[in-house]
Amino acid sequence: MGIQAINVRNQFKGKVKAIIEGSVVSEVDVETPAGIVTSVITTRSVKDLGLEIGTEVVALVKATEVSIAKL
Repeated sequence: MGIQAINVRNQFKGKVKAIIEGSVVSEVDVETPAGIVTSVITTRSVKDLGLEIGTEVVALVKATEVSIAKL
């Protein structure tokens, strides 16, 4: 079950697989049943959330634009 208090349809439950921490922003890779979802969030948020490898999280995806390229 995903978070219900937020109006986001694309919720992917998973575990943090990797964190590339920068001084201001960090990349967080989340391993989900659908594959890896990468989020770029502030390093402060990483610390405030207590994120580390193996932490269970929900990746919330809300896209205002989806690009498609022909293969």
